[in-house]
Amino acid sequence: MCLAVPARVIELLEDDRATVSLGGVKVACSLALVEGVAVGDYVIVHVGYALSRLDPEEAERTLALLAETGTLMPAA
Repeated sequence: MCLAVPARVIELLEDDRATVSLGGVKVACSLALVEGVAVGDYVIVHVGYALSRLDPEEAERTLALLAETGTLMPAA
C-alpha cells in the first residue's frame, strides 16, 4: 500500500525541488507538479513528488490522526 502524507516545506531548492519535513525527518521532493509553493506551506507528498498544497488545519488534523494510529511519529 502506498501512502501520500502531508509535509511542511522548510526550504526551497533549485530545479523545482524542496526540502520538506515529514514527522521531523527532512527529505527532498519535487515541486514540479505544484505551483506557488512557499516555505511553511503543507504539501501532499507521494513517492518524492508534491501532488498538491494542503490547508494547514487539514494537514495538522491528518498528521495527528496518522500519529494516533502509529503510522507516523508526532512532529517534535
